Amino acid sequence: MSADPPPPETPAPSARRFRIEEAIGAAAMATICLISISNVVVRYATNVSFAFTEEVSVFLLVVLTFVGTALAFAKDDHIRIEVIVRRLGPIGRRLCDGLSLAASVLLFGVLVYYGGLLAWEEYRWGETSPAMGFPTWIYTIWLPILSLVVLIRILGPRLAGLSRRRREGGR
Repeated sequence: MSADPPPPETPAPSARRFRIEEAIGAAAMATICLISISNVVVRYATNVSFAFTEEVSVFLLVVLTFVGTALAFAKDDHIRIEVIVRRLGPIGRRLCDGLSLAASVLLFGVLVYYGGLLAWEEYRWGETSPAMGFPTWIYTIWLPILSLVVLIRILGPRLAGLSRRRREGGR
């Protein structure tokens, strides 16, 4: 008798959800690396550097940071002091989780609001970037958008849990 090979493993549905953040993060990191390496080569060969590299690299680094933050919250891998949290017991853990949730929602809510105001003011006043002369709101608009994505990743599992508990409690 021959044993059939095991079927190929498919990622769990929860693992598939994060591919968009991982793809955006990988693309941003690859672009930063390509821009930086190209600038070094051109500067070495010609003694002149590209003007746009810092502007674009900083923008991509901000995108990478927010995408990574959204991914960390989605996977519940955000920063916490495990040594302390483990010793608190269930009530202490819930309290710390609640404080962490409140602080995170407040922080990213403020970023959505004030980031939106900043982007609007830059649009209204027609500010341009120093290196390339692009309107700065093109870069700034991503602050409230990506902060909103992080908020969705923070609140999504909790809202889904509340809805699941209501359905189970209603039976």
